[in-house]
Amino acid sequence: MRTVNKVAAVTILFWFMKIVATTLGETLGDFISMTLNLGYTKGILITLFFFILILSIQLGVKKYIPAVYWLVIIGTTTLGTEISDFIDRTLKAGYLVGSLVLLSGLLISLFLWYKKYGNLEVYPIFERNKEFYYWTAILFSNSLGTAFGDFLSDNMGLGYMTGALITGLIILIVVLLHYFTKINHVLLFWIAFVFTRPFGATFGDLLTKPLAKGGLDLGTINASLVSLALMIVMILISQRKHNSKTTLQH
Repeated sequence: MRTVNKVAAVTILFWFMKIVATTLGETLGDFISMTLNLGYTKGILITLFFFILILSIQLGVKKYIPAVYWLVIIGTTTLGTEISDFIDRTLKAGYLVGSLVLLSGLLISLFLWYKKYGNLEVYPIFERNKEFYYWTAILFSNSLGTAFGDFLSDNMGLGYMTGALITGLIILIVVLLHYFTKINHVLLFWIAFVFTRPFGATFGDLLTKPLAKGGLDLGTINASLVSLALMIVMILISQRKHNSKTTLQH
C-alpha cells in the first residue's frame, strides 16, 4: 500500500512561506554566529544538529505535517546561511567560489535524482529514498541562494535593497514564464526555489544590518522574532487548509 504524500504542495502560500522561512534562516543564522559571537564553525555544528534532528522526525512521520515540514525548510535555510558564511569568511574562498561550489552540488544532486527516477517532480513524494534526494537538493539550493545573495549585495556592491529588487524581479519573470509559456514547470520551480533564497536573505540583511551599510538596523533578534511570528501564522493557515482538504477527500 502506497504511503501518504510527505511534502507541501506548491501553491502561492508555499512561496510566501518559503520567502519568510529564508528571511528567518538568514536572521537566525546571523544571530547564532554573529550576535552570540559563536563563529561560523560552531554555527554550522549547531544548525547541522538541528537540521539532522528535525529531518529525522520528518523522515519518520508517515504523512505531510506542515509544522514539521516547514521546520526542516527553516533548518536548511539556517544551515545554508552558516555554510555560505563559513566558505566566505572562514575558508576565505569568497561568495563567488562558494556559489559555484554549491551550484555544482545542486546540479549533481538533481542529476542523480533524475537518473534514478526519470523526473524531478517535487509533489507528491511518497518514497523515503526520493525524499532524501528532495531534501539534499533543497539544502544545496538554499545554501546556494544565500551565497549568491551575499555575492550580489557584498561583492558587487549592490546593497541589500537593490539585491532584493533584482532577485525579486527574477522571481517575477519566472512566475510570468510559468503562466504564459510552456517552459518545463519543474525547471521553473527549481529556478524560483533558488532565487527566493537570496530574496529572503537580502531582505533579512536589509532588516538587520546597520544603517551605514544600507540596512534598517532592527537587529537579528527583533528581525527573527518578526519572521518567526509570520511563519507561525502561515503554518497554522497551512495546517487548516490541509485539514480541510483531507476532510473533503475522506
